[in-house]
Amino acid sequence: MSDSESDHFQFDDGDSESDGFVAQPPKSKKPAPAKRIAATASKPAKAMAAKKAPAKKAPLASKNLPNDSISEADTDFAASPVKPKAKPKTHGNASEEDDEMGVPGPSKKAPVNNKSASEVYQKLSQREHVLKRPDTYIGSVEAINQSLWVLDPESKNMTFREITYVPGFLKIFDEILVNAADNKINDPTMDQLKVTIDREKNTISVYNNGKGIPVEMHEKEGVMIPELIFGHLLAGSNFDDDQKKLTGGRNGYGAKLANIYSHEFVVETADKSTLKKYKQVFRNNMAVTEKPKITENKKGDEWTRITFMPDLERFGMTGIDGDTNALLMKRVYDMAGTVKDIKVFLNDERLKVKGFKQYVEMYLNAASSASSAAAGGAVVAKPPLIYEVVNKRWEVAFALSDGEMKQVSFANSIATTKGGTHVDMIATQLANKLMDQIKKKNKAAPVKPFQVKNHMWIFVNALVENPAFDSQTKENLTLKSSAFGSKCDLSEEFVKKVAKTGIIDSVLNWARFKEDQILKKTDGTKRSRIAGIVKLEDANNAGGRNAKNCTLILTEGDSAKALAVSGLAVVGRDNYGVFPLRGKLLNVREAGHDQIIKNVEIQHIKQILGLKHKQDYSSVDSLRYGHLMIMTDQDHDGSHIKGLIINFLDHSYPSLLRIPDFLVEFITPIVKVWKGKQEHSFYTMPQYEEWKVANNDGRGWESKYYKGLGSSTSADAQKYFSDLDKHRLAFETMKDEDRDLIDMAFNKKKADNRKEWLRQFRPGTFLDHDINSIPISDFVNKELILFSMADNIRSIPSMADGLKPGQRKVLFGCFKRNLTKEIKVAQLGGYVSEKTAYHHGEQSLYSTIVGLAQNYVGSNNINLLDPNGQFGTRLAGGKDAASARYIFTNIPRITRAIFHPADDGLLNYMTEDGMTIEPEYYLPTVPLVLINGADGIGTGWSTAIPSYNPVDVVVNLRRMMRGEEPEKMSPWFRGFKGSIERIEQDKYKVSGIVEKIADTTLEITELPVRKWTQDFKEMLEEMTNGTDKVQATIKDYEEHHTDKTVHFKVHMTEKNMDAAETEGFEKRFKMANTISTANMVCFDLNGKIKRYSSAEEILAEFYHKRLEYYGLRKQFLADELNKQFEKLSNQARFVNMIITKELNVAHKKKTALVSELRALNFRPFPRNSKAKEAGESELALEEEDEGLASDYDYLLGMAIWSLTAEKVEKLIVERDGKEQELIELLKLTPQDIWNRDLDNFLAEWQLCLDEDTAAAKGGKPKTKAALKAAQKKKKRAAGDDTDDESDDFKPTKAAAKPRTKPKTAAKVSPMKPSPAKREIVSDGSDIDVKPPPKKQAVSKPVATKPKQKIETFMDLDGSDDDMYTIPAPKAQTKLNPAVAPKAMPKSNDAGLDDDSDHKPVVKSKAKAAAKKMVANSEESDFNSPVSKPPAAKAAKKAPAPKTKAKKVESDFDDDSIMDLDGSAPSPPARTAVRPGRGAAKKAAYVEMSDLDDDDD
Repeated sequence: MSDSESDHFQFDDGDSESDGFVAQPPKSKKPAPAKRIAATASKPAKAMAAKKAPAKKAPLASKNLPNDSISEADTDFAASPVKPKAKPKTHGNASEEDDEMGVPGPSKKAPVNNKSASEVYQKLSQREHVLKRPDTYIGSVEAINQSLWVLDPESKNMTFREITYVPGFLKIFDEILVNAADNKINDPTMDQLKVTIDREKNTISVYNNGKGIPVEMHEKEGVMIPELIFGHLLAGSNFDDDQKKLTGGRNGYGAKLANIYSHEFVVETADKSTLKKYKQVFRNNMAVTEKPKITENKKGDEWTRITFMPDLERFGMTGIDGDTNALLMKRVYDMAGTVKDIKVFLNDERLKVKGFKQYVEMYLNAASSASSAAAGGAVVAKPPLIYEVVNKRWEVAFALSDGEMKQVSFANSIATTKGGTHVDMIATQLANKLMDQIKKKNKAAPVKPFQVKNHMWIFVNALVENPAFDSQTKENLTLKSSAFGSKCDLSEEFVKKVAKTGIIDSVLNWARFKEDQILKKTDGTKRSRIAGIVKLEDANNAGGRNAKNCTLILTEGDSAKALAVSGLAVVGRDNYGVFPLRGKLLNVREAGHDQIIKNVEIQHIKQILGLKHKQDYSSVDSLRYGHLMIMTDQDHDGSHIKGLIINFLDHSYPSLLRIPDFLVEFITPIVKVWKGKQEHSFYTMPQYEEWKVANNDGRGWESKYYKGLGSSTSADAQKYFSDLDKHRLAFETMKDEDRDLIDMAFNKKKADNRKEWLRQFRPGTFLDHDINSIPISDFVNKELILFSMADNIRSIPSMADGLKPGQRKVLFGCFKRNLTKEIKVAQLGGYVSEKTAYHHGEQSLYSTIVGLAQNYVGSNNINLLDPNGQFGTRLAGGKDAASARYIFTNIPRITRAIFHPADDGLLNYMTEDGMTIEPEYYLPTVPLVLINGADGIGTGWSTAIPSYNPVDVVVNLRRMMRGEEPEKMSPWFRGFKGSIERIEQDKYKVSGIVEKIADTTLEITELPVRKWTQDFKEMLEEMTNGTDKVQATIKDYEEHHTDKTVHFKVHMTEKNMDAAETEGFEKRFKMANTISTANMVCFDLNGKIKRYSSAEEILAEFYHKRLEYYGLRKQFLADELNKQFEKLSNQARFVNMIITKELNVAHKKKTALVSELRALNFRPFPRNSKAKEAGESELALEEEDEGLASDYDYLLGMAIWSLTAEKVEKLIVERDGKEQELIELLKLTPQDIWNRDLDNFLAEWQLCLDEDTAAAKGGKPKTKAALKAAQKKKKRAAGDDTDDESDDFKPTKAAAKPRTKPKTAAKVSPMKPSPAKREIVSDGSDIDVKPPPKKQAVSKPVATKPKQKIETFMDLDGSDDDMYTIPAPKAQTKLNPAVAPKAMPKSNDAGLDDDSDHKPVVKSKAKAAAKKMVANSEESDFNSPVSKPPAAKAAKKAPAPKTKAKKVESDFDDDSIMDLDGSAPSPPARTAVRPGRGAAKKAAYVEMSDLDDDDD
């Protein structure tokens, strides 16, 4: 049974199962329904009276759904016969029943239970239903009070006031009026609309001169068309939904509703096509239809006039009152403003409104008048009007509202007083565009688009296709914006004009007002006890009578809090409280409202101090504490925290900074030095550095660096608090210029001001704490600036080496540790932190190490560390790296090809915490800042340098060596397969690869640089499933990529594929981004921040400095050879004097021997005269030439059995060899040395590319063994089949065709040192045993026999300065001099130095037949086994004196400093013998010496 069938059935409380039983009382009897129907037309007035009888009904009560009355137990039964009732009624209202059937009758009540079933269930005609349920069709017929815009009949201006009107009455008028306006759409020639409102006769007439109604018979319905349109419900021309119409009609009621609610309704029209005029009268609520009068239309006019007399009684009206008349007149003015190109007349008077803009101005004039009246007659400026005709269908105007969104809108001339989707679309579009400008002005403002809308007054006049509304009253447009049939895209010019009206300031002011209201809720109060802040150590007197004497100590972290609490043992807890900050305080100057509200620390500080928002303080009487003390570390970050606290007070409570002695700081030493009972404390690093310069670099003093307050002990804390006058320093009161400085330092919009501020920085600047109070300006300019400089130094790389300090520390630690074997990143981080005085968290160091080792596309072109483990991939942009405790790293070969060991001694090493740390900058072979690029954000400065191709960089360097200008370089990324093209002077477009491989399939095989695979996949997911912002355009996608490659297959429908192709695949899938070279900022060679205009400018500056250092390297090598020459000469003369008895060393004290040697003019060689080198942590103390007895250990330490005539000869031969090497070295130019380094670098780079190729083909990179095999294969192809594996690590390029002219790019790789075997003889002494020579490679016919060449090897460690003589092969094969030598043959009688403690022996390599052999000293290669300047180390193991003989290896491939036609080998690093060790530590730079693990 349906709901309607079960209505009003009474249910027995018993067990009856009959749902259809109706209990009918026997006495009730109703008149026949037919009688009530017959009486309808004769007594309309009584019917209205009967309808109004139940006054208790609400105006909209009749707009109930069919089941709404179930809960309305108190409603009369007959009032809603078609609605179900939960309970039966005992009485009904007879008059209502009569009205229900359209029959007026006496007010007579009859019991409900007297009705029969037929009387209960009734059927109404359509006209009867309209009259019975007006809410469904025309709205309420009850008078309501509402504030609306109406027309003032006197002033003819709009006014917004409260009126009383009946919505239903307005609706029937509106239907006729909109019909007339719609005729303008049907007939563009229509140019007149006339409305007459006769309040005396209660008639309304609407006339238009558009196309008339066809005066002809409807073929199907058999009635005249005008009668069909106006006299038959559900009839009209709006039912073809396939036809796009711009009129207001939709449901077929429209004008018929006006007819039904009128006593008389007259239709008049003139039809030009039939030349007929038509007039027809409808009476009694459309119950009576008179016959039409049809006359001739001789003139051929076209027009339509509707005149009607509303049934006012049905609306509870006695006439058209003033409020209703004002509202109707306003609607006529609406037509004048919204319908284009017509003349509108009201009561035969033409309206002066000509267009939508003039119509909108009526509202603004009214608003201005209202504001003036509210201001007591003061002149108030009219709000600016921004108007735009977007297109033929859209007109939009904007004015600023007063904090509440207002709208006046029309859809097809229908007044949508409640707005709708057309207004929402305009407001949302405008709000979103204004949001961009609001964020630019105040990024932190807590503003959302809907809040921007609250400041808009939007005017919209739109024509939409087939409009849909939420009800027949048509007050709210519900049609989706996508179905409007047109777009309304507001122009940028319109948005700019809107932004200038003041809406942005209004929105921000409103947001600020709301912020203040919320912030006031978190205000503190002056009370003695605070609960809920567990980390607060509150002062006992805080918030009490003595609160002004209390001091709150804000500490940097919990450890600093513990120190402060320890100090309170001295000063007591009554007047001192402590509260720890978690890291750095929020920069409130740029923070959003939500950030401040949610920042727990700021809210706690407000509560602890008792601060009130926006309060202006002249004293501290209302606060819980009278002083605020800042207790932070004395490092740069501590200074930043102080600045942030001052910034917080200046921004939120500036008056507090004007109270003397309110803000103070607690200073602690950052460095302490002591010697005996003398002790000095330094509060800034520049102050400490200044003291060191004045005190012999602090020699003889012990020092301790206090990284943070946690470094101090409880005893230190008590000592500090015992001398509060010394450690407590007050800030001076804030001045206006101080506020400007604080704003400059912390306002993100003042980056340019900060740049200028930092340019004025002078090294050595520090804040002197030996003063009574600190001016805030001095704090900013002398202390905070140090943090800003340190921030830039940490964030911006050096042009020299492309490294930031953290990266430089990591490399230094790796070089120092000689990291040829892999080590855990976590262990390396600890080692670097220990050896380089790293003062920050280890996690940052781990991230730096991982960053140096990453080699996926978009990271490094050359990774300086090896990634042995998961160091991150392009899947997630490196974020998928494993934890530092799981991954390993080591130095790859190419790193030492970039950072040549021979340069290490030339660098300017820094010292900190009493030890030598990394250099100020390295000088790599190539400008690493261009090869790997850089990104960083500092204070006032940021940098973005793209990566470039190493080969392009080398080519340009060589062009500059030849005096040519470098060529323009474009960014290049290792492994990137997409395209990079220049689109502007300093901008490049980077595109991925997307290709259509089928009608519905795309293949994506590369993404733009730094667009990670996972991010792109998430975008595809959105495009597949769809979101609120992204439409679903993809059916599905496949993934075929790896961690190193990109490979997606995207499947789409043909329609979406065509749309994507039209838009462009690149744009649709965001397959392109841009790289700018306009922000290439580095520290230059003088330590100043500099912006470079191009990569070529960086290259030019690097070139000159690097060339200068190659000259220094040449001079250094020459000095070392000269020193070796003198040492060999002295050794030969010393041995000869011993042999000839000229010198007797027996039975003499060492001091006497030293004096005698000095008298004989033997040059002393101090053991510790070497300067510090990279990787050496001990300080090397310089000594006088007359120095110590150890200065002659190189003579007196020679073995007794080496004092022979043979030894003298060997020393002389070695001395002559060094002299010849020096001659050959001096023939080289710095460019020659650089070219050999570049050859070596390019060879290593080619190996890296080969590894990439092998990994791409085989799925994994080659192992070291595989690389060895590849090298041997290349050598055999070049004709060199030597078995010497010591050459396996030599970087080589593909074999080239023989040339007639020597090629400068040929190179000889240094060899791993060959150890001299030792045997223990019966007397306990050890002797050197020569290793057996390897078989010499077969070579081409020998031209000449070169004479023997003897090489000299020096050990440059700090323990002894012995010189080692290494004879060259007795015979060498000399080939075509046009071919560069590849390797020297092995020596068959490598001489042993009898007076040395350890004897290295060099193995020479056999040369390829196609390469030339240089004979004798004139053509010999100089591969110098010299070390670095005074800080250089020997690259071999040196056994300490009086220890058991051990196998020692030589680090040198050939016997000369460098190969004339090959790359310069790495000079040996010097190794200092450590006390208690049997041998010195391993060579520092073994990886560049072509180690052969299998070599003897």
